[in-house]
Amino acid sequence: MIQDEIKEQVGEITEQVKEVIEEDIWGSIKHFLEYEIFHFGTKDPVILTVRVVVLVILSLMIASVFLKFFRRIVTKKLAHQDKIKFESVFSFAKYFIYIIILFITLDNIGFNITAVFAASAALLVGVGLALQTLIQDIISGVFIFIDKTVHVGDIIELEDKVGRVEEIKLRTTRAVTIDNKVLIIPNHKYLTSTLYNWTQNGAVTREAVEVGVAYGSDTALVKNLLIQAALSNENILKEPPPLVLFTGFGDSSLNFRLVFTINDSFQAGIPKSEIRFEIDRLFRENDVNIPFPQRVVTMITPKD
Repeated sequence: MIQDEIKEQVGEITEQVKEVIEEDIWGSIKHFLEYEIFHFGTKDPVILTVRVVVLVILSLMIASVFLKFFRRIVTKKLAHQDKIKFESVFSFAKYFIYIIILFITLDNIGFNITAVFAASAALLVGVGLALQTLIQDIISGVFIFIDKTVHVGDIIELEDKVGRVEEIKLRTTRAVTIDNKVLIIPNHKYLTSTLYNWTQNGAVTREAVEVGVAYGSDTALVKNLLIQAALSNENILKEPPPLVLFTGFGDSSLNFRLVFTINDSFQAGIPKSEIRFEIDRLFRENDVNIPFPQRVVTMITPKD
């Protein structure tokens, strides 16, 4: 009997000790969570505690795991180019999602968001003005992905610069010129400048070479020689056939325009140069003169 009573008393003491320890532990944790990191204002104060920070971090971690899972499911069956476009847009959109989740979490746990916005209104306006161009670039990049204005591999001309598009990012587009120079184009240029896409309708483009001949030349012969010069070049397509246009009567020459088709407009300067060499050779063989401007100057000597 005495042993049983002793056991019961020991058990009660043990339970009491456990309760005291648990109360101390939970009390310490609660005290730690309610610790104020930041306190601003007296009326409707903004109070940042450890509990707020922990809840925000947990919510952002959960959102990050969910977004990664969502991206993996969506991009699983997409083509490589579509996957790159989606990931670029997604990398931009996820920051908005994080901001929305942050605000919702703070509002639900009683954090005074309105006071924060009121206190930082001027700062937000300044940041917005500073990031105006950046936002323009990002929004333009989203539009490029949606309406497919430019694709990787397209040859574009923008502000008298020509290049082949190598990579399209959310903020910039990277292109390479024929001289192997890299162009970094801010995406907002597509909205504010006129863009020429040489290969939007395919890789085949029409190019032209202009030349003038002296007055009195046989125009039929000139036409045949120009067509011969174009057809002799292996880079010129036979279909559609080259075309010669008599463009006008100049001050010193009869002006012609040789129009032809090639399938690599990025290298158009090379066949144009070769055709000009051939035109000069054919004109020399057939006594066709390319005139140059001449002026007659009359000197009048005043009498004594």
